[in-house]
Amino acid sequence: MLLLGPLGFAAPWVLTALIALPVLWMILRATPPAPRRVVFPGVALLQGLRDHSPVARRTPWWLLLMRLAAIAALILAFAAPIWRPVATVRGDAPLLVVMDAGWQAAPDWSGRQARAERALADAAAEGRPAALLMADGRDEPLTLQPADSLLSALRAARPASWPTALPGDPTAILSGLDRLQTLWITDGADHPTRTDWLRALADRGPVTVVPPAGLPPSLTLGADGGPSLLLHNSDSEVLAIGPDPQGLQRELARLTPGDRQPDGARIIPIDLQPELRNRITRYVIDGQSHAGAIVLTDDRLRRRKVALVGQPDAQAEAQELLSQMHYIREALAPDADLVEGALGDVLDAAPDVVILADQVQLAEIGELAEWVDAGGLLIRFAGPRMAAFDGLAQEPLLPVTMRQGGRDIGGALSWGEPRAIAAFPPEGPFAGLTPPSEVTVRAQLMAQPAPDLAERVLAQLDDATPLVTRSRLGQGQVVLFHVTANPDWSNLPLSGLFPQMLGRLVDTARAQPSQLDTTAERPSFWSAASVIDGFGVADDPEGVAPVADRAMADGPAFGRPAGIYAAGERRQALNAGRALVAAQWPGATVEAADRGQGRPLAAFLIALSALLMALDAAGSAWIARGGKVVALVLAAFLTAPEAHAQDLNPEIVRAAQEVALAYVQTGDDGIDTTSLQGLRGLTAALRQRSSVEPGEPVAVDLDRDDLAPLVFLYWPVTADQPAPSPQAYLRLNAFLRSGGMILFDTRDGDLSGVGGPDMLDALQRLAAPLDIPPLAQIPDDHVLTRTFYLLDEFPGRWQGGTLWVEAAPIAQDAGDAPFRRLNDGVTPVVIGGNSWAEAWAIDDDGYPVFPIGQGWQGEEQRETALRFGINLMMYVLTGNYKSDQVHVPALLERLRAEEVGR
Repeated sequence: MLLLGPLGFAAPWVLTALIALPVLWMILRATPPAPRRVVFPGVALLQGLRDHSPVARRTPWWLLLMRLAAIAALILAFAAPIWRPVATVRGDAPLLVVMDAGWQAAPDWSGRQARAERALADAAAEGRPAALLMADGRDEPLTLQPADSLLSALRAARPASWPTALPGDPTAILSGLDRLQTLWITDGADHPTRTDWLRALADRGPVTVVPPAGLPPSLTLGADGGPSLLLHNSDSEVLAIGPDPQGLQRELARLTPGDRQPDGARIIPIDLQPELRNRITRYVIDGQSHAGAIVLTDDRLRRRKVALVGQPDAQAEAQELLSQMHYIREALAPDADLVEGALGDVLDAAPDVVILADQVQLAEIGELAEWVDAGGLLIRFAGPRMAAFDGLAQEPLLPVTMRQGGRDIGGALSWGEPRAIAAFPPEGPFAGLTPPSEVTVRAQLMAQPAPDLAERVLAQLDDATPLVTRSRLGQGQVVLFHVTANPDWSNLPLSGLFPQMLGRLVDTARAQPSQLDTTAERPSFWSAASVIDGFGVADDPEGVAPVADRAMADGPAFGRPAGIYAAGERRQALNAGRALVAAQWPGATVEAADRGQGRPLAAFLIALSALLMALDAAGSAWIARGGKVVALVLAAFLTAPEAHAQDLNPEIVRAAQEVALAYVQTGDDGIDTTSLQGLRGLTAALRQRSSVEPGEPVAVDLDRDDLAPLVFLYWPVTADQPAPSPQAYLRLNAFLRSGGMILFDTRDGDLSGVGGPDMLDALQRLAAPLDIPPLAQIPDDHVLTRTFYLLDEFPGRWQGGTLWVEAAPIAQDAGDAPFRRLNDGVTPVVIGGNSWAEAWAIDDDGYPVFPIGQGWQGEEQRETALRFGINLMMYVLTGNYKSDQVHVPALLERLRAEEVGR
């Protein structure tokens, strides 16, 4: 590429043609030989005559200049000029293109590919070898190849759903490559080994870095893994995506960013209804399409369902404050979905957690044990009933063996003082919580000493007696508070520590064993259940190898893409998003982030050349025939398009280009909205089921719009609709004669005795001035019954009405011809009253607007109505082609008869 200041030429050799311009100037300026003078006496008779159309002896200078400028503009255009092109670093060393290929590179992936492709093309033109390094975590040696041989691999590359990762040892990868010229197309973020690679590449030659305009936004879970998200590098809303009642993935809610953290991230609390929150499968940053903008949900973001089983609360307010259920309910209500009742009833609700308050000798204890073994969390609280139970040592579903009677620490007959709660162990579920000094315990149930008792203690008093114990049962766990859930034995339920402890325990419900205790069995491998690619689109998980459990905590990487992984019935999400840090590039040449790719000027120069040639033609005509003719031509050229543009509606032009369906505006907003929604539904069905891809439906004003570009017009008939103007009827008749179709819908059909208004008079009033041919009820073998689907009825929102089409000629009724040729085999009008627009209508989210019938029968009727609409459009667009195809047997039979007659 040749650079002349801010202007570059991709084909500079074409500029040599500019040498011919002086030659052209001389040729165009040359004059014919001087005429030989011959004396003729009769010439004296011509003296005084005036030539009204003189011919110039020389080409005017301004016309010469215009012609040369036109030729020069063409020469410059063929030289492919570019304004402010991206400068290519020249050199004789091999080229190395490094492309960051993690999810951070997905937002501008096509631009990165184009930049790398230009560099490889330039290297190929210079005969330099090249190598391509995709920083996606692969550890492969580099080999130099012809630069153009790398283009196919570059075009096929896609960003990964894990962060950008370069090989660990640059020296081993770059062995044998002593001289390199590097183009590093970075995602702008810092990542491991980047500094080592920059140093190694700088030692081998110049490094040019192409950064993005800024770091991409990303989404991560809250720091505590709880019901919150962190939004990085963005202030956009977050969409909650999940299945709707029909099972379709759609937007269920929008979350607004909250307060900003010291590191710049925005907190997004997940404050949704329990049922809605549990249906969400992913959270996505609005307007972003890369893996880092997605948080896939697993059990950590589900709102737990907690079942409470205890004594019924007393009705009196004073006694309610003595109930254990009251304090448990107040502690868990903000963060859990509570279910209360008898044990057998709440187990049928499939809870995640069951809480028993001072309950022993339960009849459903066997069913409860099976539920815990399958993965449930059982939390029990002690109380007077449990302390007085003489079979407490044999009570099932307790984490430790208990002593009967309990311990009275600070009672009136005891010698001791109430005991405080000791600091929580750092590895347990209560790690990080601080017991207030004023929280004390006056009574508790005591555990029998055992070798494994210390391993089961989650919290204890300052005298080392257990306060909370836990044990595993199958896939589940059993937790016991050795005190009551009300203030009878302790003031713990009155403190802020109580809801925090319950919340921490509830969050462990159905957690993997490694999160519960160090002795629990850990899954060896996790298998990919669903994965996403770098653009955040679902990908095939079949080729993903099982991932070792110890690697799951490291997040997605090469070999373990972002997605949902399963181990038995457990599910864990690997999310790609993370907080990013901008990279620094000491010693490298960094291109401006906002610098474009250059603006090609060839099209502008060709247009300039064409304009100069047109002016040259006008100037030549001016000289040859005078200025009046040219002035008239220019006036017609400049004014005619303006007048035409004023007459033609741009929406009608778009409808002709996109084969859009059109409807008549009636003046009734409700009817017009239904027509628009109905044609949208039919358009969507055509796009999904056929090769026809119509554009957005168009509203037609009969008194103003030209109907010639249209092929189909839906006309809902209303009682108060004013008749169109005479000019409108002229356009309508021309529309019908030129192959267009009008579907008159009187909307007065009947479904199971529920009728609408009679629109017969209104139809006759509106259609009287139209050139409508004789009509007849649609026959069973009409093309409309088999154009795309085989139909024997034509329902809309109503069914059973009569459908009228153009009647066949008498000769055809007699069997002389099995098909019609009039108007390309298409009836110009179709009349019915089944309110098809209401059957086709869909809202902005794609759901039906109007109910039809009852249950599946109604949906079958809606499907038949859509099939009729598709048949109708195929019939309009294909004309006698479909008619001929439908009647092929009859055509063949007639040909045989003609052959026999011969």
